[in-house]
Amino acid sequence: MTDEVHETTTLGGSALREVASDALRYWERRRLVYNAALVLAVGWCFISGLPQSRTHVGLNLLLVFFVLAVIANALYCLAYVVDVFVQMSMLREAWVRWRWVLFAVGTSTAIVITRFFSIGAFASWRGH
Repeated sequence: MTDEVHETTTLGGSALREVASDALRYWERRRLVYNAALVLAVGWCFISGLPQSRTHVGLNLLLVFFVLAVIANALYCLAYVVDVFVQMSMLREAWVRWRWVLFAVGTSTAIVITRFFSIGAFASWRGH
């Protein structure tokens, strides 16, 4: 009986390792795209608000953006929870083909949130 338990645990551990490795490969390759999209959102708000937005740039604002970037990347890691959970289910095959939707929706949501924070940071931005 102990051999059965050990064998199942080993197979389960191996499956989990495989799924976790797949999730890491998938999501980490896209993290650069995610971060680039957020940088572009901030840059767009800054450029759109020139020359007034330049007066708001300083060390404190850069530190705020740094903290927000860390938070955005921590939130990005939530995709791992969803990905590993669904990959361990019977829906793995469909999920692997459609998980790009989670990336697209998550990145789009992050861009909108980033835009709102950027508009607040560059308060003189025209058009808000």
